[in-house]
Amino acid sequence: MRVRILVSARRTVADGIRFYESQQLGLGAYFLNSIMSDLRSLTIYAGVHQKHYDSYHRMVCSKFPFSIYYHKDGEEVSVVAVLDDRRDPNWIENELRKE
Repeated sequence: MRVRILVSARRTVADGIRFYESQQLGLGAYFLNSIMSDLRSLTIYAGVHQKHYDSYHRMVCSKFPFSIYYHKDGEEVSVVAVLDDRRDPNWIENELRKE
């Protein structure tokens, strides 16, 4: 399985890194390492996650209150966004519509 991380997802991960780093020095790097581990697991588990917002699979991250939104097409996974679960569901839906 090939996992592609789209520019939109890289942007949302960078937002998370900045937020956590502003909370505590080094926490941003820990957040990135945790998210990367979750993304690597998609090579095995892509497609098993329930669909949300019409067509996005949603994988809840293991250590932070974030979810990974992705599409699976055959042997390719396209990660569209990594979003904070604490946000308003309408905001999350609007972010996904931008993609």
